[in-house]
Amino acid sequence: MSEEAKPEETTTPTEEPKAEEEPKEDEAAAPEEEDKVKEEESTATFEPVVKLEEVEVKSGEEDEEVICSFRAKMFLYGETLLDKGTGNKTWKERGIGDARILRHREHQRLRFLMRQEKTMKVIANHALDPRIQLEPNAGSDRSWVWSCYDFAEGELEEKVFALRFSNSDVATEFKEKYEECQKEMAKLLAGEDTPDEGGEVAEAAEALGGLKTNEE
Repeated sequence: MSEEAKPEETTTPTEEPKAEEEPKEDEAAAPEEEDKVKEEESTATFEPVVKLEEVEVKSGEEDEEVICSFRAKMFLYGETLLDKGTGNKTWKERGIGDARILRHREHQRLRFLMRQEKTMKVIANHALDPRIQLEPNAGSDRSWVWSCYDFAEGELEEKVFALRFSNSDVATEFKEKYEECQKEMAKLLAGEDTPDEGGEVAEAAEALGGLKTNEE
């Protein structure tokens, strides 16, 4: 009896693991090249085509000292743009800022100056005429109204201002300081403090003599 033929053994070839592909020389050097480019970019400097020189901006207050300063809100009584020429006047808000009294270091004259905060625009600028009278605004104990000749717009104009403070104590302190400085200005104009060598005080007194500070 013949032996049964054994089935042929079949073997499946085993795939050898592929070796990890080594990065190409160009790809391996890419990060280093990129860092090098970044480093070169960060150290690059560029000279401006036009060089602007620093300009000194003067405020006009360089020769003055601040006597006092009070934070307040300023109002102006006058015509609006829509009412221009009609004679209809209302209170207009001018802005918030520091209401200050300044004294000139040379001729000692005093003036009231207020700038709008942030923009620094001048919204009130007038000499402390001794005849200016601060009056309560509609019975308020924290607001004062007065009339004067003001130079904030570049020319002398008669204006009516109202200044409102945070509370009555600050308003009272401002009024006391304002009137104290008015007395100092009156003595200066009268020539009691210093001799008037150049006639400047006499000229200032003559100019103020024609001013009207009360509404008719």
